[in-house]
Amino acid sequence: IFICLRHSAFFAFFTRSSAANIPVNMALCAKLGIDKEFYGISIPLGATINMAGAAVTIAILSLTAANTVGIEISLLQAFLLSIIATFAACGASGVAGGSLLLIPLACSLFNIDYDIAMKVVAIGFIIGVIQDSVETALNSSTDVLFTAICSKNELNYNIK
Repeated sequence: IFICLRHSAFFAFFTRSSAANIPVNMALCAKLGIDKEFYGISIPLGATINMAGAAVTIAILSLTAANTVGIEISLLQAFLLSIIATFAACGASGVAGGSLLLIPLACSLFNIDYDIAMKVVAIGFIIGVIQDSVETALNSSTDVLFTAICSKNELNYNIK
């Protein structure tokens, strides 16, 4: 985990792009001794659909919008929001701020007005410098982490 954070998350934090961090992740996988045929598929695929940070951003900013307008959120609604945010995050682009435009989709679960949802998106762009850097670091480092875990289970490689 710390190897992934040290190598992958550091560069992802400053590039703010999962797509731009693909070569860094592939080099890290090669350094870890993972088979190239394995990480050659999993890293680009992970950069496209493994958006854990985007799901967290969508859920938190949607909950913030609901709380701001005074909507009470039940545990079931929070669970549904996490499911929606997870699937919506798979459609987020791998560029800076890619997850923010999916917030109105999640806000629609609470019948939040579109104008209010777009104001939350605007706030997301304001805090985006730090928020998006952390989000991308989480997204990108987990690409390598999951590749290493799956490769170990499938191919029984030894980490150097």
